[in-house]
Amino acid sequence: MQQSELASRIREAAYLEGNFTLRSGRKSNYYLDKYLFETQPDILKALGDMFAGFVKSSTTLIAGAELGGVSLAAATSMSANKPFVIIRNNKKDYGTQKPFEGKLTDSDSVLLVEDIATTGGQVLEAAKLICELGAKVESIISVIDRQEGARENIEAAGFTFDSLFTKADLGITS
Repeated sequence: MQQSELASRIREAAYLEGNFTLRSGRKSNYYLDKYLFETQPDILKALGDMFAGFVKSSTTLIAGAELGGVSLAAATSMSANKPFVIIRNNKKDYGTQKPFEGKLTDSDSVLLVEDIATTGGQVLEAAKLICELGAKVESIISVIDRQEGARENIEAAGFTFDSLFTKADLGITS
């Protein structure tokens, strides 16, 4: 799928207008419902293929934060033929009690994928955990940058950031 076609498919599947409160607490007159585009097989496959284009020869692992990053990490993993891990929002208090699922070691070099970046809060929490565990975050890539500070916050924290699309690429002007 071409990038312009994918942008149209994402907007068609996930763009909603109304009054919304975002994870950051900010108010918005539009919402991009990640689950509406991440659950469409043609979109998910195309996103996995696009994310795989950011995998370097040094990349050993793909990571995605729960819940929205899980399907993206899985799709990228399959496309790039690299294993993936799921970064938990909260450490579970049963079983292994790990803050992640899968195999993550201090020698891993990680491509961290994100769905929609507004301020970058959730993906920065995931990146911090990966680093605390001794692994390296090579870069953080989001499907959509809402252009509301995520890039600045992520780069200020010392990480490389890119996005497949911006809100402008999807024809969103508000």
